[in-house]
Order: sequence, then C-alpha cells, then structure tokens
Amino acid sequence: MTTPNRRTRRHAVTGAALMLVVAAALVGAPGAGAGPSSVAAVDVVGSGTILTLELAVRAKPDTGSRRIAVLREFRSDYRPQYVLALSQVKDPTTGQPTWYRISVPGRPNGRTGWVRASDVDIQPVYKWLIVYRGARRFQFWDHGRVVRSGKVAVGKPGAETPLGLFYVTWKFDPSIDPGWAILGAYAFETSAYSKLTDWPGGGIVGVHGTPWPQLLGQAVSHGCVRMANSNILWLRSRVPLGTPVKIVR
Repeated sequence: MTTPNRRTRRHAVTGAALMLVVAAALVGAPGAGAGPSSVAAVDVVGSGTILTLELAVRAKPDTGSRRIAVLREFRSDYRPQYVLALSQVKDPTTGQPTWYRISVPGRPNGRTGWVRASDVDIQPVYKWLIVYRGARRFQFWDHGRVVRSGKVAVGKPGAETPLGLFYVTWKFDPSIDPGWAILGAYAFETSAYSKLTDWPGGGIVGVHGTPWPQLLGQAVSHGCVRMANSNILWLRSRVPLGTPVKIVR
C-alpha cells in the first residue's frame, strides 16, 4: 500500500477544511437545513375572523383595561376582517384560551393588543412567507419546509419596506382595473404600512407580481414587495388569508 506523502496529506486537510467552510455557509443560508432558523421561524397561535360587529382591542387581557383600537367584523369593502393571534392567555381550570394578543393592522406598524377569545375564530397556521429585505429574496414555508423561493424587489431608500411580522389581509386579481397593472398578475394585501406605496389608495404594503421582472433583486419600489408573476401565481391558491408575512433584514 502506498503511503501518502506530506504534500498529499496537506492538500487533503486543506480540502477537508474547505468543505467544512462551504457546509457551514450552506447551513447559514436562507432555506438551508431541515427546519426554519430563528430568523425564518414564525411563532404565532393562529389567525382567523372576527365574530362580533365591533372588536375592542385592549392594552391588557382585562375587560376594564384601556381600549387601544376597535376592529370591525367586516372591512370597508364588506369583506371579512382577519386577525393574527400572537399569544394567548388560558383559563387555568379548563385550559381553554380566554384572551388573545393580536397584531393590530395599520399605523404605526408593530402595535399589539388583547381581544377576548370568544370574539374571534382563531385557527392554527402552518404556512408563512419570509421576505429577506437585504438579500432581496422570499421564502414560502409550509409545515416547516421551504416549498418556494425566489427574488423580490423591495422599497427604495426613503420608502423602505418595513421590518416586522405582518399578515395577509386580502388578495385579488389586479387585472380587474387597468390602473393596477403595476401590481402584475396577482396581489396580496398585508397589514403592514409604508410611507408611500403603489397600492390602490396608498400606504398599504402589498406582496404582488410585476410587469418589470428585470428590476427584481433591486430596491426600487415604494415599499411593496414585488416578485415574478410566475411566483405570485403559484402562491395565489396556496396562501390563505391570515397567513403570516415576516420581513427581516
């Protein structure tokens, strides 16, 4: 048997070290590995609709606590209003939820408050969308696995896409109005707000297609997240209302 010389051994060690570096980089890359990293993970109770005409959102899980917002059962367009439950308080005897802490849509981003569990219909969520603002990519997770990913365009300097945890509040086909052609083949409305967006009525951060795929991978929008029409159409039937949308650096 031939004994490897010193140079051969040195090359083997160098090659093994290089493989470890590559492996480490792959583990840290978005979407790598068997499950979501802490950045890609979304820890929520669930999402669902409102069961009362007016939903009082309170500062604490107490009916005597200060009311910080009121959400209506139906939106101004008469469609159901969805909420995202971030955490819950349970009855110590029955183990059933009595209060949910929800994400409050609208400005300023990031507001939360408490609602009575009996006033909402919360169901578990197993899907979520992650947007990596710096890398300008998205991932769609389903039951702990990345099932779709691709490039996105995000907000330009001065109109940055906001960071945080939001959710899909509505979705529609922009072709119903020629003035919405900028939204591409399909669009998701989210609970996030930006300084200025291309969204109908302004302000709302949407996730939508684009008529300019050559601009994907750049910071060029007014705050919305643009993706290839092929990706938004693939997501169309797979992203239900109430789906969490997490935007990270």
